[in-house]
Amino acid sequence: MAEAQAGPGAGPQVGLIRLYALRALYLMMAVFLLTGVAPGLALPAPTLMTGVARALFAALGLLALLGVRYPLRMLPLILFEGVWKAAWLAAYGLPLWAAGALDVDHAQTFKETGVGVILVLLVVPWRHVWAHYVAEPADRWR
Repeated sequence: MAEAQAGPGAGPQVGLIRLYALRALYLMMAVFLLTGVAPGLALPAPTLMTGVARALFAALGLLALLGVRYPLRMLPLILFEGVWKAAWLAAYGLPLWAAGALDVDHAQTFKETGVGVILVLLVVPWRHVWAHYVAEPADRWR
């Protein structure tokens, strides 16, 4: 199997299959966000946070297009996606589920968000993340 360079420095290499899986995840993000959420920017937002969320998700969709070309450089975007979904599940989804209070809309969001977390956990090259975001020395402060 062909291996892709992890970057200019030392570190684990990421396999081509993993790179294509990342690209597919970025493409799914872009398509969903740019076709499902971004058009809502043209509509009046019922609340301030709805407008903020629409703008945020539209920006994520545009940045996800960069991830198709640069899957490793844009990994923080996928990590953000996994973290916010896990946070929603922990703070809202799981408590509602445990209380038996998931309505139809929350149940759908619970499923979609859960699948998103699982995809992130499966697709992210965790050795690369560790090597480049945890073990690697930080950028200089001065």
